[in-house]
Amino acid sequence: MAYLDDQFLLHSPTAIRLFHEVAKDQPILDYHCHLSPKEIATDHRWENLADLWLGGDHYKWRLLRANGIDEELITGNSSPREKFQAWAETVPFTLRNPIHHWTHLELRRYFGIETLLSPATADEIWEKANARLAEPDFSVRGILKKFDVRMVGTTDDPADPLDDHLAIAAEDFSTKVLPTFRPDKVFQVDRPDLFNAWLGKLEAISGISIHHFSDLLASLQKRHDAFHAAGGRLSDHGLDRCPALHCSDAEASLIFDKARSGRAVNAEEKEKFSFYLMVFFGQLDAARGWTKQLHLGPMRNTNSQMFGQLGADSGFDTIGDTQQGPALVTYLDALASGGTLPKVVLYNINPSDNYLFAALTGAFQDGTVPGKIQFGSGWWFLDQKNGMELQLDALSSTGLLSRFVGMLTDSRSFLSFPRHEYFRRILCNLIGTEADRGELPDDFEALAGLIRAVCFGNANHHFGLNL
Repeated sequence: MAYLDDQFLLHSPTAIRLFHEVAKDQPILDYHCHLSPKEIATDHRWENLADLWLGGDHYKWRLLRANGIDEELITGNSSPREKFQAWAETVPFTLRNPIHHWTHLELRRYFGIETLLSPATADEIWEKANARLAEPDFSVRGILKKFDVRMVGTTDDPADPLDDHLAIAAEDFSTKVLPTFRPDKVFQVDRPDLFNAWLGKLEAISGISIHHFSDLLASLQKRHDAFHAAGGRLSDHGLDRCPALHCSDAEASLIFDKARSGRAVNAEEKEKFSFYLMVFFGQLDAARGWTKQLHLGPMRNTNSQMFGQLGADSGFDTIGDTQQGPALVTYLDALASGGTLPKVVLYNINPSDNYLFAALTGAFQDGTVPGKIQFGSGWWFLDQKNGMELQLDALSSTGLLSRFVGMLTDSRSFLSFPRHEYFRRILCNLIGTEADRGELPDDFEALAGLIRAVCFGNANHHFGLNL
């Protein structure tokens, strides 16, 4: 069997049928990513392969460092060609890492290049790819059309302007680009310098002077309304764990006043303030019929020296081992008890939490919406074959795979859409192989219905997109 051929990751006759007859041509609904709405609005183009492929990709940066590549060739001032050469030298050492699969899927699907990348082939690939980049259809919007991406959910701060989203929506463009409400910076009351600087931006964008806690709530609700008007239907929070200390109105107001005056709050006060706001955000989402995403568990910026040198999102994060269950139960129960539990997608970064998260979804389903509480797809370090299979197994064993909202890229790169193909091959192999072993019914149409739903239909319906 040839590497990355049509049967890649497909190990039974039914698996092959399901992928090629059903999954392969399903549209893409990338409901959570970190793509730039400005680059979509301006139909951005790239000068060379390194700018497109290596800029901002901390997955690759980690492997380059592990291969002994100097930082100057990763995030430094070396030329794009030198950085690409460093990547070409590293790729042959990535065997069994998903990056080896993704690298060569991207070369094939975007550039029509089937040659394996290595120092010996770097010149040939550099020239062929750059020639393709110069062609008229190779732009941000050209890529979105090529991969039939029906929706992109960007990740946006409440203080961010939504001008690019509104500009895109006003055009006759086939891809919906919708903002996702991610208010994590409001929790920085332990860093009043950062908190108050962010409040200044929130004041400017909302048109509300924020002197009191009630002003903060009013400005956040106004921005939530603005996101909804711009098509937003999801929120998101990136947390080491859910806050879990209940907080009264009066306590939250006092904590706000303390931080607003420039005094740092302590850890208990921060958790109480965060819990109050997380409940508030849940209420906003429930009232609008939105879906709340909770990305839980990473340890971020662990290398203090490199964080000081390069800042966040530079490849120095890792899997956390914080206990997630009790705090997550406290938070979801607070919303459910108040009748304001929105639709929720839970993402874990530690595989030891798979069954915890998967089983927990069942404890908060309420019969109002199919799959109201979701166990989300493999995220970050689990966004690979083994991680996806573990997530699918845990979900299938404790809930309804047929109601799963499926894959997303969570990526900053416009080269990441083949990850949907990667997931679909893994899903089809799981279902098809079990059917061929007699572990699932020999009913192709029933199996095909599941595949269609997980690839596109469930997310389209769940997020109210009607695409």
